[in-house]
Amino acid sequence: MSNIPGELKYTSTHEWVRLEEDGTVTIGVTDHAQDLLGDVVFVELPEVGSNLAAAEEAGVVESVKAASDIYAPIAGEVVEINDALQETPELVNSDPYNDGWFFRLKVEDKSELDGLMSSVEYKAQCDAED
Repeated sequence: MSNIPGELKYTSTHEWVRLEEDGTVTIGVTDHAQDLLGDVVFVELPEVGSNLAAAEEAGVVESVKAASDIYAPIAGEVVEINDALQETPELVNSDPYNDGWFFRLKVEDKSELDGLMSSVEYKAQCDAED
């Protein structure tokens, strides 16, 4: 079974969200998603300074199997991207919840986090898909 950390929030499109101490949120794709994708070979990330709406396409992750869109789980301004993924996209496979994160948002409305799935709800979705 995929690793699904309990402290994170999740989307139906397989992104994870971690609220940081400074109030920003870090976003990446889940262990389940990277497993389905296979070996990641390229990641396209949003521009720092761009404003994203919830559910807006924010980038693309390409693997040996497929290309998949990355979506912004909640609205906010992109304040940082994970530059390491440009040189080492396989970090998404080896460490999706830490070194393989995608981007950070300065959130407009933290209450949007309440609309995301818990780890239990996300696990149930993944089990239903299998």
